[in-house]
Amino acid sequence: MIRKLRKKFILSAMLAVVLVLFVLVGAINVLNYRKIVTDADQVLNILADNNGSFPDAIPGSPDPEAAKNNASTAATEDTGNDVTTADTGKDTGTAYAGNDNGTNDSAGTGTTNDAPASTPDFPRNPAGDGMNGESSLFGFFSSDTKQPSAEMPYESRYFTVTIDNSGSVSSTNVERIAAVDADTAEEYAEQVMADGQTSGFVSFYRFRTVAQDDGSTLVIFLDCQRSLDNMQSFLLSSLLVSLIGIAAVLVLVILLSGRIVRPVEESYRKQKRFITDAGHDLKTPLTIIDADVSVAEMDTGTNEWLDDIKVQTKRMTDLTNDLIYLSRMDEGENKIVMIDFPLSDVITETVQSFRSRAQLENKTFDYQIEPMITYCGDEKYITRLVTILLDNALKYSDEKGTIRIGLKKRGVKGFELTVYNTSDNIDKDVLKHMFDRFYRADSSRNSSKGGYGIGLSIASAIVAEHKGKISASSADGRSMLITVTM
Repeated sequence: MIRKLRKKFILSAMLAVVLVLFVLVGAINVLNYRKIVTDADQVLNILADNNGSFPDAIPGSPDPEAAKNNASTAATEDTGNDVTTADTGKDTGTAYAGNDNGTNDSAGTGTTNDAPASTPDFPRNPAGDGMNGESSLFGFFSSDTKQPSAEMPYESRYFTVTIDNSGSVSSTNVERIAAVDADTAEEYAEQVMADGQTSGFVSFYRFRTVAQDDGSTLVIFLDCQRSLDNMQSFLLSSLLVSLIGIAAVLVLVILLSGRIVRPVEESYRKQKRFITDAGHDLKTPLTIIDADVSVAEMDTGTNEWLDDIKVQTKRMTDLTNDLIYLSRMDEGENKIVMIDFPLSDVITETVQSFRSRAQLENKTFDYQIEPMITYCGDEKYITRLVTILLDNALKYSDEKGTIRIGLKKRGVKGFELTVYNTSDNIDKDVLKHMFDRFYRADSSRNSSKGGYGIGLSIASAIVAEHKGKISASSADGRSMLITVTM
């Protein structure tokens, strides 16, 4: 049980970690992809507004000619104040082409005051100039202002194809790209027109179709390979880092899970030890009571009080033995002996002892045992398993009900055992807890049927020791089928 608890804890922790990493990595990469598409569409919008080419001046970016003129003017301007004194011979500066806001002394003082040359006011692009802001994946737009860069026309690789009214390619322009020739451009354009999409991806190229005034269609393709390659590299890196993180967390959880479940393990071990010790301590007084009752019967004869004492003593003895048996199985003290034995014969002998009991209770008892089935397992445990299942079926079947047991071969070395019984009513919640320890469907704990909710727990433990499976089902809510496969 503790081992199962620890495995469940490790599994739950790892599922939580994997789920969180999956959501985080997925969200980051989806946002990354959307950023690439958004930037590409903005470039395509500029190209579409200018019939497949960039304008001379990108809106929002500095004018290249104005910037060039301003830069050449600034090269000849003085950036400081020049003061020359002729009388003293002290030269503190030389005035160059600048704005002369001072006065020239005609008397020979030679003092000239020049105001500092003004710095050209270039409009700064927050994304493209490499100085202000951070560039996007394309390097064309600022992540804050979405302003285009003056370098966009030089960094973008694109080509265009014009489709006439008849659907034929009338012209191609591949001057701004080296990886695509005219034939390949036509193939891409024809594929776009066949799909009927106005935007999307063809290979590494983001495209957009633009309707022209003359009825033709201009298809613009933008090369996004570098950005997509970066995204793919980031995706693979994030997955690799996630796998390393998951492996590290798994190691830590395995190491720490032992400490986490240790208090529960100690408590559970003490509980099992108490049951075992208490069971052994109870066996002695129960044996003495049974012996005293036998002596009293010899002296006074049989009466109803002595008979009742004998019945209750037997019930207490059976309960004590079951508790000790179950506790030993949990502790691994009951070593099973795996040998080949005639399973069909063992089950047939067990069935015979229950047929007479079913007849006394006016219940129908049927069995179908496939002959000549052998099994490698513990014969004593398998016999007890069949006894528990048949006893449960007889005990909880309805009045004049039906009990059936079947055995058939399953695979080369396995078998399937089924035990069926009718009942008044079976709740689905009962099936979920059927093999739980001390669980009884009768919540009133009526002892008339003699059960304590231990038998099926023992049956489940026996099946688990033989690496098999046991399950309970009800097809109509008025019958129960317990299936054992080994």
